[in-house]
Amino acid sequence: MLQDLECVKFIPSSRDLHRCVPVCQVCQNLIRCCCGRLMGEHSWLESLPPISVYPGPGQDVEEDWSIKLHTKASPTNAYGTIDFQDTATRVCRAKYVRVAVDSKPELLLQLMLREWQMERPKLLLIVQGGSENFTLPPKVKQAFSKGLITAALSTGAWILTDGINTGVSKYVGDAVKTFGSHDLRKRNTVGITPWGVIDNNTDLIGKDLFRPYQPVGNPLSKKACLNGFHSHFLLVDDGTMGKHGCQQGFRRKLEKHIQLQKIHPRLNQGVPMVCVVVEGGPAIVSTVLDYVSSVPPVPVFVFEGSGRAADLLAFLHKQTAVDKHLDADIKEDFLVRIGDVFGVETEEASWLYSLLLQCMDYRHSITIFDSESEDQMSPDAAILTTTLKGTKASPAEQLSMALAWDRADIAQKDILVYGQHWQVGSLEQAMLDALVMDRVSFVKLLIDNSMTMSRFLTVDRLEELYNTGQTDRFLRHLVEDAKQTSLPIGYRLSLIDMGLVIEYLIGGAYRSTYTRKHFRAAYRTKHKVCTDNQNFGLKSKKSRSLQDLHFFRTAQPYKCKVEMTLTPGLGDAPLLIPFNFNDLFVWAVLQQRQQMALFLWQHGEEALACATVACKLYRSMAFEARQSNMDDNIAERLKAYSLEFGQLAVDLLDCAFRQNEQMAMKLLTSEMEAWSHFTCLQMAVSSCHRPFVSHSCTQTLLTDLWTGPLNMRKNSFLKIILSLLVPPAILLLEFKSKAEMCHVPQSHEAMLFGLDSVKSVPAHDHKCLSWITKLYEFYTAPVVKFWFHTMSYLAFLMLFSYVVLVKMEDHPSVQEWLVIAYILSTAVEKTREVLVSQPGKLSQKLKIWFSEYWNISDFIAILLFLAALTLRWQADPYRTAGRISYCLDIIFWFIRVMDLLAVNQHAGPYLTMITKMTSNMFYIVVMMAIVLLSFGVSRKSILSPNEEPSWSLARDIVFQPYWMIFGEVYAGEIDPCENDNPCPPASFVTPMLQAVYMFFQYIIMVNVLIAFFNNVYFDMASTSNKLWKYNRYRYIMTYQEKPWLPPPLILLSHITLGLRAIYRRVKLYLGLEDHKTLHEFEEKCVQAYFHEKSDGLHSSQINRIRATAERAEEMCMMVGEVSEKVVFIQNSLSELDCQLGQLQDLSVLAVDTLTLLSASDSLHQEEARLAQCRPVTASRHILPHSWTLPHRSGVDCDVLNMRRLMAKSCKSTPPSLLKGYTVVPGRSASQECHVGGRVSRGGRQGHTEEGNEGAKQVNNLMRLAHTIPFTPVSILGGEEVSIYPLEEVPSAADSTCSTDSSWSPRGLSAMLQPLSSESGSLDGGLRLGCRVLCTWAEQDVLRPGLVYVVKAFRPEVVCAWQKYFHGSTALQLCLREIQQQRAAQNMMQVFNQVKPDDMYHSPRFLDVWLVLWHSNGQWLTIERNMSGDFRKYNNNTGEEITPCCSLEEMLLAFSHWTYEYSCRELLVLDIQGVGEELTDPTVIMADDGSRGVMLFGPDNLGDAAISSFLQKHSCNDCCLRLGLKGQKCTGGGMTTCAC
Repeated sequence: MLQDLECVKFIPSSRDLHRCVPVCQVCQNLIRCCCGRLMGEHSWLESLPPISVYPGPGQDVEEDWSIKLHTKASPTNAYGTIDFQDTATRVCRAKYVRVAVDSKPELLLQLMLREWQMERPKLLLIVQGGSENFTLPPKVKQAFSKGLITAALSTGAWILTDGINTGVSKYVGDAVKTFGSHDLRKRNTVGITPWGVIDNNTDLIGKDLFRPYQPVGNPLSKKACLNGFHSHFLLVDDGTMGKHGCQQGFRRKLEKHIQLQKIHPRLNQGVPMVCVVVEGGPAIVSTVLDYVSSVPPVPVFVFEGSGRAADLLAFLHKQTAVDKHLDADIKEDFLVRIGDVFGVETEEASWLYSLLLQCMDYRHSITIFDSESEDQMSPDAAILTTTLKGTKASPAEQLSMALAWDRADIAQKDILVYGQHWQVGSLEQAMLDALVMDRVSFVKLLIDNSMTMSRFLTVDRLEELYNTGQTDRFLRHLVEDAKQTSLPIGYRLSLIDMGLVIEYLIGGAYRSTYTRKHFRAAYRTKHKVCTDNQNFGLKSKKSRSLQDLHFFRTAQPYKCKVEMTLTPGLGDAPLLIPFNFNDLFVWAVLQQRQQMALFLWQHGEEALACATVACKLYRSMAFEARQSNMDDNIAERLKAYSLEFGQLAVDLLDCAFRQNEQMAMKLLTSEMEAWSHFTCLQMAVSSCHRPFVSHSCTQTLLTDLWTGPLNMRKNSFLKIILSLLVPPAILLLEFKSKAEMCHVPQSHEAMLFGLDSVKSVPAHDHKCLSWITKLYEFYTAPVVKFWFHTMSYLAFLMLFSYVVLVKMEDHPSVQEWLVIAYILSTAVEKTREVLVSQPGKLSQKLKIWFSEYWNISDFIAILLFLAALTLRWQADPYRTAGRISYCLDIIFWFIRVMDLLAVNQHAGPYLTMITKMTSNMFYIVVMMAIVLLSFGVSRKSILSPNEEPSWSLARDIVFQPYWMIFGEVYAGEIDPCENDNPCPPASFVTPMLQAVYMFFQYIIMVNVLIAFFNNVYFDMASTSNKLWKYNRYRYIMTYQEKPWLPPPLILLSHITLGLRAIYRRVKLYLGLEDHKTLHEFEEKCVQAYFHEKSDGLHSSQINRIRATAERAEEMCMMVGEVSEKVVFIQNSLSELDCQLGQLQDLSVLAVDTLTLLSASDSLHQEEARLAQCRPVTASRHILPHSWTLPHRSGVDCDVLNMRRLMAKSCKSTPPSLLKGYTVVPGRSASQECHVGGRVSRGGRQGHTEEGNEGAKQVNNLMRLAHTIPFTPVSILGGEEVSIYPLEEVPSAADSTCSTDSSWSPRGLSAMLQPLSSESGSLDGGLRLGCRVLCTWAEQDVLRPGLVYVVKAFRPEVVCAWQKYFHGSTALQLCLREIQQQRAAQNMMQVFNQVKPDDMYHSPRFLDVWLVLWHSNGQWLTIERNMSGDFRKYNNNTGEEITPCCSLEEMLLAFSHWTYEYSCRELLVLDIQGVGEELTDPTVIMADDGSRGVMLFGPDNLGDAAISSFLQKHSCNDCCLRLGLKGQKCTGGGMTTCAC
């Protein structure tokens, strides 16, 4: 019994004793006991409160309070459920109990497992750390939260914390909230909290309470609140109040006891523990030392970066990795750090340092996790790896722990590694445990590590697997049903029992391997030997045969090296086939372990057969579950499993049929030795797997079986009937070849008569068959048998009808003898069908035969005819009875015609509908019969009160009420008092009863029946095609096995078959090589199926990504439309701002004009005054800044003066004009001067900002700011440059025909903003490149908003060429670079004109301009930036790429063409660019010795480059089409030369 503690003696904690007697009320509320409670808070149930706290005579003043002496244990009074109120995100409830500090851990564990129903722990995660609130770095918090919860959920671990809502316990609660499960049973987070420190703990007092709890305490209180995301609380009571620490010893005892428990009932390994340290104070250091120094040691996992104790442990762990002792300076700093972290003095810091060093003695048990490191594994894997390595367990024990956790990744990475030593049998035991515990990932892992099922599986292990599991109860029910007996308690299932269960579930003629004679004999021998060993010891063990020893060990057949005498009784056949995946697969199915079954199906053999077997087993198990009135969920789950395997079979068959049709059909009909020599098609039919039988592959096979060797597709029945009536017409029919019949199973007749020689005729000679062969193949085809038997059956019905319609004579007529012969021969044929069926026992044969409805009908018809025939030979009245029996018997034979109609595709579904309606109308007919009897009995009893007992009463009760259902109301008998007949008493009641009966029966019940039939019709109509295809198998198999002669001639076939005594089913007989080829094909199909499945999953993900991309594009379009509208509004507002600026400029102009006039007046006055004083000298006076002196014409203004003027700005320029634009100097004179001699005020670039503005301008700006609601555009960035483009001017020689390129005499201004080179470097061997953005350009020389590339020569290149170009070397190099690109551009234009029209590519070189960068005076070149895949086709040394498309061939041919076009003087190389846009070519010019200057650029290598090109160039198709000859360019080339 769990108990709690109460303080029973008041010992004041203060030594300043009060002497008031008796103790006053004030003292009771001020003086505290050593237990932490006030005097008034004590419960004085067994003693009176003290009168005085002052010690009496003889009492010890220094008495110390202790738990043992001053507390009393009593049954706990606080347990129940806490409902936390502030967790709105989910329902959080926790179990709690108040326990004494000295409670036994056995009772606590029993409480947790049984009462609280917690899952048995497989790992104990002990979280230690700071109890006060602290802040974790985000990465550390994420790693701690996710790692802890993932490790707990994946392994089924318990998490132990302090349970309070502060410190590390709060972080654990937050982790559970974020990553934890909503299921309370899986949320095993246990808080071990001192009872005395819990705020409002009195609210929890009560037995089996459901108590709401608000985990928000008083901020001024020293007590703590419980965390709302813990699942269970152990509230430790030591009799004190408000004191921490009492739970530590209690917690340690509980941890040690849990550690002794088994991790799993099958495993002997104890529960592993790991201590997770986050932050923490000085006490954590002692706790860590206690854990790592215990026996066995508890591994410690420290989160580095969490703070305080954790960081100190991590630092010391790293520093002492090589040497345990720290250097003096590091030690001194470390001691200071300890003091700073914990706030302790030097002495205590030294003591803590010694504890830390002691911890490092066990450093192998301490793991430091650095969440900042990129090399760290996931935190949950790191925690589990620490647990494995820290416990010093053997590899087998570590594998057991990983197996219990179901963490195959940990086992693969840390346990099953190369070089690991394993004890004998440890891996086999691990495999057995993995199978029992349903660990699919571990089974796969062990198989990948060379574990073979044929060596692992033995009889004992397989029986152990069957006798363990969660479905043991259901499996025992199946064994009882199969054995038709009850199993005693403790009965151990055997493999023979499992064989009976498999036969019971599959049914039919299936025989399990476990129930065959050789297995039973070997099994009994094994058990007999085991019994002898137990009785006689090792002596009898030595006397066992070698076969029995081998069977007991591996359950494999013994292979004799030399001829040996086998054990008596077992030498007739091989002992056993080896166990393999199929045996384990059946075990997984019977144990309802679907995931394990799917895995074993994927890795086993005969996948199609296994899928159909599993479908059948699950379907039968679902039926048995429903029949046994078990939980509906079990039946539904088994049905779902059956459908899943059924779908697998269909998908695999479809995959095989798409790859190879004939091999797929061989899979259907090849017999499976491991599955009782069944075929996949037989198994699918027995499991009623309609989609499988309705598949195209199955139907194609059935069609080939139906037509047999006949090759006919249209009007087959007419040809067959004609051939049956006129046999010579058989010779005109077409027959199939052997290649077309290779996949068709052979009937027993073909095997009987040895027709392999017939079917071995080559494919091209199948029309040259002998007439005997054609006759045989015609009459043995199932479709011919069907029509032959049908025609004879119709003739039999005509004869039988004639016999019953005419007068029966004393002796049978010829027609009657024929009928007798037909029926008797039919009875013989039915007997043959029973005897040759597959089951071994006659009872089983009869059971299977009578399971077919038409067989029951034939049996009744034959018995009735035999009885009628016996009576027919007797005298009257027996002869008359025999004739009447004939008349009744013919009904059965006529109904048998409906089975013949089922073969037809149109009539067959209707027959299925009729059968379904008849079988499902039972309950409605019963209800109608109840209504009929209730009316019939009451009606008859009222109308005939004086009837005598007779059998006619039963007829009268139902006779008339039955016909009333069909509308016959017997109107003349409704009123029995008519025609002066005597009225029975209460006869007036019968008309009312008849009215009620007619309404209920005729209106309600009949319409319900019609509605039911209508519903069945529509349900069956939707699946009628599949139903007909499914039922088609039975008809085809019936006529495939039936003799070709119809009754009564069928007796001749019986005699022949009896002489041969060979009866075989329709199966495909394959050799060993054919079987091997078929299995390889099936394995390839399984691999292809899973590959298609994975591709389908991937494609579905691609589809989701594509849909997301489409939605993103739609959003981009919407954003683009909104952006366009915003730009339009901004442009409109900018135009408005410009117009306002113009108005302001006009006002300023007026002010300037007045200023000018005033200055002129002042000038005239000054000149007049000076003229009076002395002669006037010519002088220049500065006019107002907004005007220039009227000199020359507007187009001849001095540029320097205008630039000087532009350096000054009008004082009244509006700031609104400066917010969107920048100052651009260097304008041309034609733009800066007016004819009238003043500077233009309308442009946006002619003004600069100045601080002093007039009041009018200020008012305008204020009014503009209030009336225009938009944010002004920011000033465009960039640096000022001058662009010098090439201009086309008429040629001096011929101005009408050609033009020359000349540099613009002035530069056009532009603003360029450099961009970062995120898309790749643009630097080359000679020049450096940079991308720039054009933000503004004059006269659109560049397009604003586009990206350009500026290129400058490297400094070393400029220095190298300074000796050739005196002055601006960079400018000269840039001009020559532009010159050679311009030359290449011109040649490309000519090339595009003369190339053939079918060379549809039109490459072109980019335009390039000269740039002056104003900030540093540097000369550069600029061209448009190209985006895309940049390719280089050849270089300036003649090396070229191997062309892979027509464009690359054309560009390489262009280089060749330039050499021929220029009469071998020029060669364009270094062709590069994006697509058809090219840039940076190199024009190579041959050296003639007369040129002493550089032409075309520094990369012109001259003759060396030309010679290299001639050697390395290989002419392609474009070269030949251009007329260029020779691989080394030694031909004449183009006929036109430009030299």
